[in-house]
Amino acid sequence: MSWLRSLLILGRVSNLPTVWSNCLAGWWLGGGGNLEKFPFLFIGTTLLYIGGMFLNDAFDATFDQQHRRERPIPSGAIERNTVWKLGFVWLGLGELSLLWLGPVSAATGVALALCILVYNAVHKLFTLSPVLMGACRFLVYVLAASTGVFGITGRALWSGVALGVYVVGLSGLARKESSRGPTPRWPVVLLSAPILLALLMNPADYREPALLVSLVLALWVVRCLRTAFWTTDVNVGRTVSGLLAGIVFVDWLAVAPEISRTSSVGFLLLFLAALLTQRLAPAS
Repeated sequence: MSWLRSLLILGRVSNLPTVWSNCLAGWWLGGGGNLEKFPFLFIGTTLLYIGGMFLNDAFDATFDQQHRRERPIPSGAIERNTVWKLGFVWLGLGELSLLWLGPVSAATGVALALCILVYNAVHKLFTLSPVLMGACRFLVYVLAASTGVFGITGRALWSGVALGVYVVGLSGLARKESSRGPTPRWPVVLLSAPILLALLMNPADYREPALLVSLVLALWVVRCLRTAFWTTDVNVGRTVSGLLAGIVFVDWLAVAPEISRTSSVGFLLLFLAALLTQRLAPAS
């Protein structure tokens, strides 16, 4: 059981509901349909995410030895070489699954895998590495949209950009988890990108659901930021975990004007799943 929990921690499985909500939103913005592709999309993106997270710990083993000794590799729960091997196995299996989606989806999957690898290799060295993390989530939207009947639409691209900017913001905050000094304020501005896009893109007939979900997202973001800025007991890790779960709300906002209340329940369930699984494995 201890080894199994190490695998769950390495894979950041508590963030998988957010990957699945990315897929749902991107697919819907691409026109939906093509349900036969759904299993390959979900399996492929899930394996790419898990593989990327395994490799993240493999790349960061030396850093974690000094700053995060509770992580599976420095704690001795699993060997670094094993993590390297498993990480590339998951990436390879993920790419094989995406091959069944067609040439555009397969090519996007390759771009996503390369972006994951570059991020893992340079994120401790490159100041703008949060942009690479945002690009990874953007590419998940593009990949999911490519499986829809309309393909990669302009709305899917812009929504992917908004999600990417949100992720850059939370990644900017996450960089302070293992460093000293005051928590930066600039990422807070980026977290508002999905709300601003929703207000700009939705005309009057669609604005009401967009405003409602925007309010839900805004309230959740403010709640999460409280533990980073408005308390004497600062806990940036808790803020980041909450903002990661909030990715589901970003996805819900992207499609809110076009989906039924029943479909909205699906996003709420994924949000709850993200929160509950954080009790099994930390989100960051």
